[in-house]
Amino acid sequence: MSRPLLETRQLIVDIAGQKLVDRLDLSVAGGERMAILGRNGAGKSTLLSTLAGLRRPAGGTILLDGDDAAALPPRQAALRRAWLGQFQADPFASSVLETALTGRHPHLGRWGWESAHDIELARRALGAVGLDGLEERRIHTLSGGERQRLAISTLLTQAPPLYLLDEPLSHLDLNHQMAVLELFADAARAGAGIVMVLHDPALAYRFCNHALLLHGDGRTESGAVDAILTAPVLSELYGYRLRQIDDGGCRCFIPD
Repeated sequence: MSRPLLETRQLIVDIAGQKLVDRLDLSVAGGERMAILGRNGAGKSTLLSTLAGLRRPAGGTILLDGDDAAALPPRQAALRRAWLGQFQADPFASSVLETALTGRHPHLGRWGWESAHDIELARRALGAVGLDGLEERRIHTLSGGERQRLAISTLLTQAPPLYLLDEPLSHLDLNHQMAVLELFADAARAGAGIVMVLHDPALAYRFCNHALLLHGDGRTESGAVDAILTAPVLSELYGYRLRQIDDGGCRCFIPD
């Protein structure tokens, strides 16, 4: 059996002394898609940024492909995981293609330049999110949805085995939301591991195998979506009574 792409052992995440995640044991293998759900302020983004190595945990260990993530050099860690944040900062006026190509930086040597193969990978990634033909556009001229899709294409260009996605559907219309979720479902079918923060339990049920629920007080629940994404469990999580509707293999939740 292959090692998990991501594993946490007794992980503790806190902010200003308040525990948001208390002793979390988690495992994500290749091909798995895990949704993280919870109320605003429950710690979803904080947990994901901790998994991405952007903040230190208060306790416990994070393993990437069996190795302690804290001991990995940044370049090696970037070859094993990619992180999509909620907000995109663009201090320089680069082009769409130049931005997508930054995903290849972990694959290049200290003085290396992008090859024709790297450029082709970036162009394919841009095409996968519907940005083909915009390669020379300045990123400051893009809409919010276009900029989000560019960020996703940069991760696809990076081509890691593990994707950590913080609200990947932000700024996207319905058409592009479904296209992006299908895109990462395809990546999982090809062997990648996916962990993503979502706000819609119905989409989490449709596109993920497992779910992790954060209650914001240290308590967590995890399991297969069939078992954990139910009206009683989600009603407690969100503090509002929900009604569950199952239809044709899909499951949705509406306020009762």
